[in-house]
Amino acid sequence: MFIILMVAIMGASWLVSNRLQSKFDKYSKLHLQNGMSGAEIAEKMLADHGIRNVRVISTPGRLTDHYNPADKTVNLSEAVYNQRNAAAAAVAAHEVGHAVQHATAYSWLTMRSKLVPVVSVASRFVQWILLAGILMVNTFPELLLVGIVIFSMTTLFSVVTLPVEYDASNRALAWLENKRIVNQQELAGSKDALKWAARTYVVAAIGSIGTLLYYVMIYMNRR
Repeated sequence: MFIILMVAIMGASWLVSNRLQSKFDKYSKLHLQNGMSGAEIAEKMLADHGIRNVRVISTPGRLTDHYNPADKTVNLSEAVYNQRNAAAAAVAAHEVGHAVQHATAYSWLTMRSKLVPVVSVASRFVQWILLAGILMVNTFPELLLVGIVIFSMTTLFSVVTLPVEYDASNRALAWLENKRIVNQQELAGSKDALKWAARTYVVAAIGSIGTLLYYVMIYMNRR
């Protein structure tokens, strides 16, 4: 059953990832009537929210966009920073949405930020502890239990990420619409692109929960 579950999750992850790439390509061809670039949109959204201590910078790669709360930078990929289309508008506004969350001390983002150092350390050792725990489950089950507790922190991080990402998208879309940065066709494209981006986090959370339950079952069914 675990193998079937993992295959299903891997299939869903592949499907969502491909759909996201397809949507990004599609809406990258929907050029904005106002002619604003992703960087300009990000800077305007920051200014409209009174945030003046966050920089908008370009980062290499594709779909590598992120907000870094440590140095307060909105990092936009090359395909977003310079481009002037619905996909770039959606991604740029979404990342600024995280900056707005940070500035307003959004509770879910605060919780996720506190989990980052724990998850960073846990991710380096948890798989080895779980593997050793499974091999020694009949003689030293406590080791597997330790692994389960550590892995549960990464699962919690995946779950907490969901409201953070959805809220950032909602903030982005509301601002794009209220400030009339995009027209109705461009707004629809931005919504669709962000919808598929959010689904990548949903699949990741489901996968993490499924894996955690698998290890719990091994521990509970030990002989």
